[in-house]
Amino acid sequence: MGWFLAAWALQQGVSAAPAHSAEEQAFGPLISASALAARLDQVRIIDLRDAAGEPDVAHIPGALPAPYADWRGPASNPGQLRPLPEFTALVRRLGLTAETPVVLVATGDDPSDFGAPARVYWTLKWLGLRHLAILNGGMTAWQAAGLPLTREPTPAAAPSAFTPQLDGTLLATRTDVAQDLARPGTLLLDARPRAFYLGREKAPAARRPGTLPGALDFDNLRWFEPGSGALPDTATLERIAQDLPKPLDAAPANGVVSFCNTGHWAATNWFVLSQVLHRPHVALYPGSMVDWSRADAPMAHVPTRWQQLRQQWEQTWQAL
Repeated sequence: MGWFLAAWALQQGVSAAPAHSAEEQAFGPLISASALAARLDQVRIIDLRDAAGEPDVAHIPGALPAPYADWRGPASNPGQLRPLPEFTALVRRLGLTAETPVVLVATGDDPSDFGAPARVYWTLKWLGLRHLAILNGGMTAWQAAGLPLTREPTPAAAPSAFTPQLDGTLLATRTDVAQDLARPGTLLLDARPRAFYLGREKAPAARRPGTLPGALDFDNLRWFEPGSGALPDTATLERIAQDLPKPLDAAPANGVVSFCNTGHWAATNWFVLSQVLHRPHVALYPGSMVDWSRADAPMAHVPTRWQQLRQQWEQTWQAL
C-alpha cells in the first residue's frame, strides 16, 4: 500500500499540473546551456561551486561566486537553516530582489551535485524570490557546449534592499513532521540510497541510522541517467513517475514531505516533484534525519546495538 501511495503522489505531479502563463513558462525551473548563453545579460548567475570565489578560477561571464557552503548550516547539522538575517545579508550582497531572474550553477558532475542548486533554489524560493532556474548539467554542460569562460573576476553587485517574504508552505520543520506522524495523510519520502533508508548506513552527523516512521524510499538517483548530472526531459521524468505501481483507493491528503540526511538529496526530489512536475503541496524538511536523530525522536529501521557494532566493524574492515 505504501508504494501505491507513492505512485499516486508522483503521478499527481504529472496529471495535476496547474496552468501557467507564457511569461512564467519562459524562465525556469531548468535552463539549458544554450538558452542561458542567449540571455547572459538578462539574468543574475550565481556560481555555487566550492572554488567559485578563488582567484583565477574559470567561470561563466558575469557569474557571482556564492559557494554552496554559504547556504548551509554548521558541521554538526549541515541541513539546518541559517538565521534569517544571514540569508538576508547574503541575498542583498548578491544584489538580488524578489523579481531578479536568477540562474544557479554548480559543477554538474553527478546526480549528488544537483542537490546543491536544488537546495539553494528551494532556499531562495522560501525567502520569496520568484524567478529561479538551475543550469541543467552545470558547468559540465556549459563546457561541453564549448561556450565562453572567463577568469576575470566579476565586479561585485550593487547591494539590494531585499526583504524576505517567507513561503511557509515549502518548509517542514521537525515540529511539523512530528505532527504528521500523529495523523494519517502525509507522505514522507526518503530521498536517500536504500542502505540509509534500511538503517545500514548513516550520515556522520546523525546519532542513529534509520528513517522516519512510515516513510517510503525514493532514491533521488532514479531521476538521472547513469553517470549524468543533468535531469532528463520532462517526458522522461513523467515516465519515471508513471513506472511506479498504480494507486488503489487511497491518497495522501496532507501532501508530501521530502527528506534525506541533511536536506541535500531531498532537495532534488522536492525540485522535480514540485517545480518540474508541478505536484502540489510538496515541502522540504531541511534538517532531515540528522536533525531528527539528534532530537532522539522516534525512528524506524534502527538496527540493534549489536547490529550497529557489526556494521561499523564491516565498514572499518572494508576501508583497510
